[in-house]
Amino acid sequence: MNASTTPLITGALAAGEVEVAPATIRKWVQLGHLARAGSRGRTLLYRLEDVFAAERAAHGRRP
Repeated sequence: MNASTTPLITGALAAGEVEVAPATIRKWVQLGHLARAGSRGRTLLYRLEDVFAAERAAHGRRP
């Protein structure tokens, strides 16, 4: 699947996928662990694989 067809999810859904609070997703963005992949209105969107990578980075885990 290429980047243009990768589905994007909201911060709330991303938080649910990795079992953290939505505030943690925002913190990962502030720390540079996660970058937004787009937006829908004022809602920021993320790629799920980026969320999993950020979770590993935040916890010092390797892929």
